[in-house]
Amino acid sequence: MTESERSFYARSYDAWITDWSGEIEFYRRHAADAFEKRQPVLELGCGTGRVTIPIAELGGEVVGLDHSQFMLEISRKKSAGLKNVHWVEGDMRSFELQQTFGLVILPGHAFQNLVTVEDQVACLDSIHNHLLPAGKLIIHLDHQSFSWLGDLRGEKGGVFQSAGGFIHPENSRTVRTSRAWSFEPASQTAIAETNWEVLGADGQVLERLESGPTRLHCAFRFEIEHLLACCGFDIEAVYGDFLGNQLSNDSEEMVWLAGKTL
Repeated sequence: MTESERSFYARSYDAWITDWSGEIEFYRRHAADAFEKRQPVLELGCGTGRVTIPIAELGGEVVGLDHSQFMLEISRKKSAGLKNVHWVEGDMRSFELQQTFGLVILPGHAFQNLVTVEDQVACLDSIHNHLLPAGKLIIHLDHQSFSWLGDLRGEKGGVFQSAGGFIHPENSRTVRTSRAWSFEPASQTAIAETNWEVLGADGQVLERLESGPTRLHCAFRFEIEHLLACCGFDIEAVYGDFLGNQLSNDSEEMVWLAGKTL
């Protein structure tokens, strides 16, 4: 993406990203447990603060880390007046914050941006180094549909389809979105390409922007279980949603709760 497209992505992000059912309360509940012990919370891949800010509103210390300066600019504007939230530009694979945390979270499938084992292990090692003894880790992942992935190996792969639209929060213009997905089985990687068309009042296309290709790792249950165990974490629970339901064949999400191995 160009700088203009990265800026557009960040400035429009909150208009087209929605919360999962029960998601914010799930994170707030676990953050409150850390705050009761006077332990800070760290979010990796914090983006525009969609999750970070509601957690910070509980009153405890929160740090949000993201690699995008454009996203962090939005976060800082949204959190003006909240003195207990701190924003850091950094890489979730390798960071050193000079403090430890009672809870580290990776919402919104952020961990799936790490598409190699080396990057995944590096991230988990960095998290482990920043967790207090008995500290907690929450990772939210997509629970892959095999039928959808299979379709991407056929006629649907690489074909742009409508992905809805949204109203841009800065100028109230309609933005039409289309997206193409493809899948590489050998690397367990889904690749997304997104086009945006900014429309005028008469429906005329005023501007076209592109995002991608974005590569996302398609993680499976026992792969993650093995990865966490190898990186020094005890798995406490894996849910199929943020409402506490057990992971099942029909679950669309995986929510992992793990503790630092003592």
